[in-house]
Amino acid sequence: MEYENQITILSDYLEEFPETDEPVWILGRQHQLNTDKSKLLLDISARLWFTYRRKFSPIGGTGPSSDAGWGCMLRCGQMMLAQALICRHLGRDWQWEKHKKQPEEYHRILRCFLDRKDCCYSIHQMAQMGVGEGKSIGEWFGPNTVAQVLKKLALFDEWNSLAVYVSMDNTVVIEDIKKMCWSPAQSSGVAHSSAHLHRSALGPNKNTAGLCPGWKPLLLIIPLRLGINHINPVYIDAFKECFKMPQSLGALGGKPNNAYYFIGFLGNELIYLDPHTTQSFVDSEENGTVDDESFHCQQAPHRMKIMNLDPSVALVGGFFCKEECDFDNWCSLVQKEILKQQSLRMFELVQKHPPHWPPFIPPTKPEVTTTGAELIESTDKLFELEEEFEILSV
Repeated sequence: MEYENQITILSDYLEEFPETDEPVWILGRQHQLNTDKSKLLLDISARLWFTYRRKFSPIGGTGPSSDAGWGCMLRCGQMMLAQALICRHLGRDWQWEKHKKQPEEYHRILRCFLDRKDCCYSIHQMAQMGVGEGKSIGEWFGPNTVAQVLKKLALFDEWNSLAVYVSMDNTVVIEDIKKMCWSPAQSSGVAHSSAHLHRSALGPNKNTAGLCPGWKPLLLIIPLRLGINHINPVYIDAFKECFKMPQSLGALGGKPNNAYYFIGFLGNELIYLDPHTTQSFVDSEENGTVDDESFHCQQAPHRMKIMNLDPSVALVGGFFCKEECDFDNWCSLVQKEILKQQSLRMFELVQKHPPHWPPFIPPTKPEVTTTGAELIESTDKLFELEEEFEILSV
């Protein structure tokens, strides 16, 4: 009955979509508007929706207590990462229903993003990690900066144990990704060996069920080339193919100071979630659950013509490969659908590490005294290693 009620509520927004026989693609899933509009809206409302918030504890103790006006790209980065974590623990086809009891993993994912300094992907952690990328707290981030911040924060997230690869020079290197995803904890020190033990201990646990032994689930982030002064139409079909891939996590982009999380397309229009709504801070309950209604967008998503994207804001595509076979499949799809264009490709995929590049060293957690989400109580030690990070993440 609740399911039917939810469809009734969503049906109020269905008229926002045009009548068409063209399919809608949302993060690797195809929907037909003329036969399953309600399924489409339920699929969209299941995505975690992060927006501006107010009344959280001041960032860094004395900084802003709201991210309205500057945090939109950080929120979009949170949405992309949250989608990866949902695929990691609940599966792409997991659905959200209002007031329905959800698994513990779902609440644990949500708790990673609450606006508190001790949550590993909070606005506090992202803003303070951005300082090492040259961004002041309260300054607008571009998508490339968000990608580098997520890459660094993921090193401290032992529960999800993600390998985050951000491509450089529009090139994805298969050899480097395999090296990183199969790499054991490589550093000396208790923190590193315990992190490795922690992952090993999780082997038979349901959280890692179905993973190849030793393969770290991959979050692949690729800055996409779509034009210089305006969007070049030659890229549009390849860009749309990205949303059809089962590994798709969508894309971050938009216009200067206006970030959106693109999750799919209909025809030549992109479908996106908009973070530019200010809601009040929500904390977890004593039992660890989160009142989650404000974390799901229950209205028709926004649409924007692809040609209206502003190429001055980098566009960053995301993909999640839970197992090595998912990555191999992604490589095949890229060869077939993206690289069939002989010139003006959005990005390149190569087997071997280019010889003129610096050697690839899988990033490891820096030697700081704190662990996990408390890492940014003091950033002094963290950014002593900044030069080394920059070599790795050029």
